[in-house]
Formats: sequence, structure tokens, C-alpha cells
Amino acid sequence: MKAPIILPALALAAAPCGADIVARQSSAPDSAKAVASAIGAAAVPRSRPVWKPKRKWRPASPAQAVVVATRHATQEPARDGFINAVQVYPYSEGTLYRLFAAPEHVTDIALQPGESLGAVAAGDTVRWVIGDTPSGSGETKRTHVLVKPVRAGLTTNLVITTDRRVYHLTLVSTARSPMIALSWSYPGDQMMALSRNANGRPAMITPGVPVDGINFNYRIGGAKPAWRPLRVFDDGRQTFIEFPASLSVGEAPPLFLTDQRGEAQLVNYRQSGRYYVVDRLFSSAELRLGTKRQVVVRIERVAPTKGRA
Repeated sequence: MKAPIILPALALAAAPCGADIVARQSSAPDSAKAVASAIGAAAVPRSRPVWKPKRKWRPASPAQAVVVATRHATQEPARDGFINAVQVYPYSEGTLYRLFAAPEHVTDIALQPGESLGAVAAGDTVRWVIGDTPSGSGETKRTHVLVKPVRAGLTTNLVITTDRRVYHLTLVSTARSPMIALSWSYPGDQMMALSRNANGRPAMITPGVPVDGINFNYRIGGAKPAWRPLRVFDDGRQTFIEFPASLSVGEAPPLFLTDQRGEAQLVNYRQSGRYYVVDRLFSSAELRLGTKRQVVVRIERVAPTKGRA
């Protein structure tokens, strides 16, 4: 088997060619309803909990086990995951990210700044045009993988390898409503940056707790101001609240912990860039800003989602 194809960016204007990776055909709904349904989900994007099958569950066949595991590992676009037109997924190893594209439109898959591209491999290189191009220079240099289907109703998988990680994507082509761009946030890297010690060297978030041990199971509700948090997560000891970058240019809302009766009390926390760092765990909290017309955003810790066979 030959090495995976990495097409230059100019190939996007050319006819699809090459089949050193076997072209595979499968069906997908030729409708923008799939995109509308995915974007309409009102969940704040967060890394999916590591799914493991129930102890007593036995698949009827190996194929069923694959289908169930893949379904639980798939991350769909979410309305609150968009920053302008870019869907930002929180990266988690082993997660499968869904991308919706459309004919005559190019969708941009942006990697982390400074990340070096290794290879790009797709299951269908005949009906999907795939290329890559850089942007920026120096520390801000960034690789963009560009994808475009030749028609609607197609689906295939895409694997991107870099010097830092591996990305797995499912590509779905619809007649309209393509995703303009897709990128990732990297909670593990961000938490390492927040946990640097006095010498400026990275320190472990919590000794013995791997990145997979980070809990992203928080629900964000209430008002939707410009400073509404993007996500909340904890490492079993500290809680981290991530805000949009615009937090630095506006008034920061104070954080209150709330009890079962709804009574609030101030809690000690510190601001690090666009993060609030709370040196404890909590079940529910509120961010409040204003006096006469108070804006309230609620944060609630929820139980991990359990996969169903």
C-alpha cells in the first residue's frame, strides 16, 4: 500500500484523482436537516467522557460492538460550540468528530498553531478533494486541511496525523449548509498552562490524574451574555471556568456558590487570563453581573453520561 495522499492546496480546483487508498461508498442523508439538528443542540461543547460498555452487556456480534462504540465516541456540532462561523471542538483522544460539507464549498480544518502535519488519509479520495495549506509564520504558523465533496449524499472518514496527536473525523456531504471551518481547543494543554509552577515549568494538574481523568460534565444555563463561559471542567481538586477572549476587555462577573435552597455565597477564586480557577469542587454556582437588570448564568455539575447498549 502506498503512502497516504497529501494533495497541495491547488488541487482543490482540479478534478479528483488518485485511488491509492481504496474508495469506499456509503450513504448519508442528502439533506441539511442533519446539520440543523446537530447545530440546534444547545449543549456547551466539552470533551466526551470515556465510554466503556456495561459490564453485563454482550454484543450480538463484533460488528455491533463497533457500531455502538463508534456512536458513543462521535462528537456532533453544537450551537454553543461556534465562535463566529468556526465550530470549535474540545480535543479528546479517540473521539470521532463529525464535519458537514457541501459541493462547491471548501471546509477548513484548522490545526493547532505550531503543529506540524504528518499525513492525511481519507477512505474516499475519488469523490472528496483534499488538500492542505499553511497560514501565518513562526510561532503563529498554522496548517489548514481543506476538504470538498464532489456531490451531496457522501460520507467517508478522514485521519490526520501530526507531531502532537491524531485526529479522526467523519465527513458528511449535504446539499447545503456546510460548515465553514472547524478547529479544536485543547483542555489538556490549557490546564497545563494554568498549572505552571513558580519556575515557569509545567506542573501536573493533580499528581497521578491523567488528562482522561478531567471531568467536563457541567451544564451551563441561564442568560447568554457575551461573557457566557465556553465550558467548565475540573481535575478532581480544582474547577476551571473558561470564558471567551472578550472577557479581558469587559467587566468580569463575580462567582457565587448556590445551595439547594438557591441561597448564594461568594467563593474565593482567581482569574488567570480568560479562566476562573476555583480551588475546590462545587455542585452549583452562578455568575452575576449588574444590579437593576442582573444577568445571571448558572453552572451545574451533572453526573457523567452513561452509554446505552
